[in-house]
Amino acid sequence: MAKRIFVNLPVADVARAAAFYEAIGFTRNAMFSTPQAAAMEWSAAISVMLLDHGFYATFTDKRIIDAHTTSGALFALSLDSRADVDSITEAALAAGGRELHGPEDLGFMYSRAFEDPDGHGWGPMFMDMEAAATGMGQPEPQ
Repeated sequence: MAKRIFVNLPVADVARAAAFYEAIGFTRNAMFSTPQAAAMEWSAAISVMLLDHGFYATFTDKRIIDAHTTSGALFALSLDSRADVDSITEAALAAGGRELHGPEDLGFMYSRAFEDPDGHGWGPMFMDMEAAATGMGQPEPQ
């Protein structure tokens, strides 16, 4: 099996969460989805498993955080362009997400941030690797 990452997120409502992730470009993998879990694929190597709280709790003895009030992780998604960053963010907002910060332009990197309806934070970003390699567009030191 090729190297892959599966991010497991606790969600209050699997159907609502799956609809949100489909709205921002993820694809549901029916083979690994049940009423308690939805397997959402971002790419061939990255999947997000949306698990209802009861099912999620079978994997840990720890208390499940309320991601609306406590940050446990932030997830960055690299995209092909600034327009793609804006597009996924606007889709997230239209699907019930909340914007965490508007556009941040560092010259070599452009990003925004949103959270899903369960409060999990996502940071779509575009990085111009040529500008990053040459140091162009980086902010001046203070």
